[in-house]
Amino acid sequence: MKTTISLIKADIGSSPGHVTVYEPLMVKAEELMQEAKDENKIIDFIVFNAGDDTELLMTHQKGVDNEEIHKLAWDIFMQLGKEAREIGLYGAGQDLLKDAFSGNIKGMGPGCAEIEIEERPAEPILVFAMDKTEPGAFNYPIFQMFANPFNTAGLIIDPKLHDGFRFSVMDIYKNQFVDLKCPEEMYDLLALIGAPGQYVVKYVDSKDTNLGRAAAVSTDKLALIAGKYVGKDDPVAIVRSQSGFPAVGEIVEAFTLGHMVSGWMRGSHRGPLMPVSLDFSQCVRFDGPPRVVGLGFQLKNGQFKGGVDLFDDPSFDLTRARVNEIAEYIRRHGPFEPSRLPLSEMEYTTLPGVLKKLQDRFHD
Repeated sequence: MKTTISLIKADIGSSPGHVTVYEPLMVKAEELMQEAKDENKIIDFIVFNAGDDTELLMTHQKGVDNEEIHKLAWDIFMQLGKEAREIGLYGAGQDLLKDAFSGNIKGMGPGCAEIEIEERPAEPILVFAMDKTEPGAFNYPIFQMFANPFNTAGLIIDPKLHDGFRFSVMDIYKNQFVDLKCPEEMYDLLALIGAPGQYVVKYVDSKDTNLGRAAAVSTDKLALIAGKYVGKDDPVAIVRSQSGFPAVGEIVEAFTLGHMVSGWMRGSHRGPLMPVSLDFSQCVRFDGPPRVVGLGFQLKNGQFKGGVDLFDDPSFDLTRARVNEIAEYIRRHGPFEPSRLPLSEMEYTTLPGVLKKLQDRFHD
């Protein structure tokens, strides 16, 4: 039995400002997803939020990029956006960049990560959702999980992992892909993904064709779709674990640094990524710091079993303390780089509107 896992997200309105999803809208999303399950459109689902983003996680047997599944998510987001406008929520429907569904949710604003798999007898699935940052924010942890033996011991000591993985990297400006194998082409991989503003890991695959896809990341850039700043991309990812893939503990270990990402306030700053439980995913301080939440499940016949809030764990307290210290330090820079992004990355923010009034005042 082939099972497809789809994680589709959108910012459809929040309160106050960009802090968190309004709870009645979460309840409405649950009701709409339950209707879809009752009508056998999907097998199972989970609705959760990462900051001000509504996350629809679902399973089905229709494959990736399926029109019915994508339209289901689109219709739910459209209805939630309509209600958000009626309530007067902030940024109501801000990720819904098109007026009508056109067969696929990609390029329409919402983010999407999907994997189609042959379920193993025991199938651990982990999903991650970030807020106040860009798709390239997953480059560092995905590399740590699947290519760095200092993070993932199994790359050294587990014969099932020892041959490494294949990375599919996307140039988000040219919409082109390159496939690189690790460990053979690790340096080439790092040459690209060390520049997360342009090169983003889209997929990771096992070299064992019997295992197939290991991870998928959403890569849509809202600014490139809209032609202007309309909010951060807030990416999501699906990661398979154990028995030929990194262990759960190796996967979550990749988030212990609190690495620097682009986004934060007005999508115009750098800040450390904080792994948090669902209860603390709201972004408050300077609209942040940027957050990541994680959920883990066992998947059986398309059903989610034994859900766990992965970062609801005191072992991440040191990481969170470090993030707060880094956030305090970087904020003291105010409008100066490296707190503020370089001009090359501010092209699609609101700054060009400020600089425009000065363009005629430059002189020799």
